[in-house]
Amino acid sequence: MVCMGNMDWEQLELNPRIIAAVKKANVKSAREILSLSGPDLQRLTHLSKSDVQHLHTAVAISYRRHSPVTALQVHRGECPSLEPGHKLSLACPVLDALLRGGVPLSGITELAGESSAGKTQFGLQLCLSVQYPLAYGGLNSGAVYICTEDSFPIKRLRQLITQQARLRPELPQALIRSIRFSDNIYIEHAADLGALQACVSQRVPILLSRGLVRLVVVDSVAALFRSEFQADEGIERARHMLAFAATLHRLSHNYSTPVLCINQVTDVMDGPDPAHCNFGLVDNKVLPALGMAWANQVMVRLMLLRLPGCVGTGEQGGTSAPRRLEVVFAPHLPRASCLCGVWEEGVRGLPNRPRSVTNSVTKRLETTGELGLNDVPHINTGLGSASLCLPILNLR
Repeated sequence: MVCMGNMDWEQLELNPRIIAAVKKANVKSAREILSLSGPDLQRLTHLSKSDVQHLHTAVAISYRRHSPVTALQVHRGECPSLEPGHKLSLACPVLDALLRGGVPLSGITELAGESSAGKTQFGLQLCLSVQYPLAYGGLNSGAVYICTEDSFPIKRLRQLITQQARLRPELPQALIRSIRFSDNIYIEHAADLGALQACVSQRVPILLSRGLVRLVVVDSVAALFRSEFQADEGIERARHMLAFAATLHRLSHNYSTPVLCINQVTDVMDGPDPAHCNFGLVDNKVLPALGMAWANQVMVRLMLLRLPGCVGTGEQGGTSAPRRLEVVFAPHLPRASCLCGVWEEGVRGLPNRPRSVTNSVTKRLETTGELGLNDVPHINTGLGSASLCLPILNLR
């Protein structure tokens, strides 16, 4: 691949006569060639139509970021970046089952939800999961966590580190003790868009190229784009947003690194506007922020919704507000969801019940805030007996 600045024309597979004409016309960059039409180049270089076509083709091929891939190459396993392969585990079999193994290693995965839904908890848990060996769902590397609004939750991270043995009891305890989790998480703070772009285009590539990290978390992606642009600056905001997303995609592709972007949500006002469509399985009143310009840059979109009530774990005695993690869209996943909770040791999914039962329980929680005693399911989380307890709700 060549850059768009001054280039060495001799490296192109072109007739020397064409190269001489280009130099004589004082054309110095690939950008000039690609931005001019065929007739304009003909007038500028005095080349024939076929010569100009060869020139356009040669420059376009040299500038192409990634070579085209054939179906035969994929079938032979010559393009591992395009295959499902390994994924980054969420450190919970229920959540991994929902995502068919975990977070993909290529592309942008978005996790959107309201405040206090538990989005940051997922980001922190992935920062720990990525440090485990491949055999245990990790990538045997560190993570970079980019904060754009609040300070990094260091106390919660320390708590999660001390509770890893409880979260993942199936792993060898010696392995958990051998990993220095806090040493492998690099924290960046970006107060404005300039600092954010400099971080992902300069500092993060250094960490990736040295093999120090294999996970990028941005918390949150909407904060700066919402605060730095006025309502009438949509085009400028979209331009910066696309440049930022392109940088993340390039990092993810070049280093086979999962990128998690935590996003805020906006309220959906009732009305006939078709843009206010339902992107979830259950009728939600919120949508991920930043609109379609950002949605088109996301490969996997997840929504996290906090439900009323609480989930109690029998042996440990802890409780959590129930959440629903929902797959909104993904190229390899159906639209589905599962219940989960946030405990002292981390995020855990609640094992699936029959779909009709789960949907009826979830729907009743959201619409009436009431459950009958027969609606309360018994759940085995691996921590002993657990059940939905509803001290703040009216049990009929």
